[in-house]
Amino acid sequence: MFVIAILLVIAAVVLYFVGRANDSKGLKFGALGAVLAGLFSLIVSMTYVISAYEVGVPVAFGKVGSPMTSGMHVKSPFTDVTTFSTRPVDLNLSDKDVVEVRSSQGGVMYVEVTVKWAVVPTKAVELYKLAGSEDTVQQRLVYPDSREIVRNVFARYTSEQGYASDREKINAEIGTLIKERLAPRGIDVTTVNLRNVKPSDALQGQIDRKIQQQQATERATEAARTAKAEADRRRIEAEGIARANKILNESLTDKVLMNQCIDAFKEAAAKNAVYAVPCGNGSSAPVIVDGSKR
Repeated sequence: MFVIAILLVIAAVVLYFVGRANDSKGLKFGALGAVLAGLFSLIVSMTYVISAYEVGVPVAFGKVGSPMTSGMHVKSPFTDVTTFSTRPVDLNLSDKDVVEVRSSQGGVMYVEVTVKWAVVPTKAVELYKLAGSEDTVQQRLVYPDSREIVRNVFARYTSEQGYASDREKINAEIGTLIKERLAPRGIDVTTVNLRNVKPSDALQGQIDRKIQQQQATERATEAARTAKAEADRRRIEAEGIARANKILNESLTDKVLMNQCIDAFKEAAAKNAVYAVPCGNGSSAPVIVDGSKR
């Protein structure tokens, strides 16, 4: 617009002198219109409007000025303004951008991460010096730094911790490190979401074999536990029988055995005639039973 304003002013001067030489009022009015158009173009070239959720960085003759917030600003016609959006942006490290990591054991895994980031308005000048434009911020700063930190964090954990047991801890650690890395550069990282961790085919095979070994060990342990419990039960049962027999042997005297023998034959005599009762130490005690009397 500044160049247009200069051209219009030059055109107005030419029209004025030509109209004066020819005494032409039309050319003089044309010169006046060109002057007004040139002034308008000059005013437009000296104003700049920053939209909402944007921040501008003015640069004049290689010198970077202070950040320009949203609203209308007056600037030099020789000043260029580079704008950055301050809205949150999602960086999705998935599909072709999925991060390939290695655990502390060397297992390969594929990690999908989403990093939500935004430009800090007060740090727009530092961000301009590092990236140059809004389009290159993500590719030059957020993208490579995030991938590097994800790889470094997973390298400190085992494969099992990475895809199963410590995923929340790893996610929190990645988020903290990315925020610390990008904050001094003018980038505010609001959220880091570790969406998915997929083992490679080779690692998945190792996992399956380990699970099978664990299951076999658990079955063997359970079988050993069951056998031990059965052996303990039989031992306790045998010890109980042995104690009972010992108590019975100690309590059975000859008189007790005689009385039990006589009682047994009394019950038998109620149904059958008994003529002799062989009780005691080989002697017979004759008993005559008539079937109704003892």
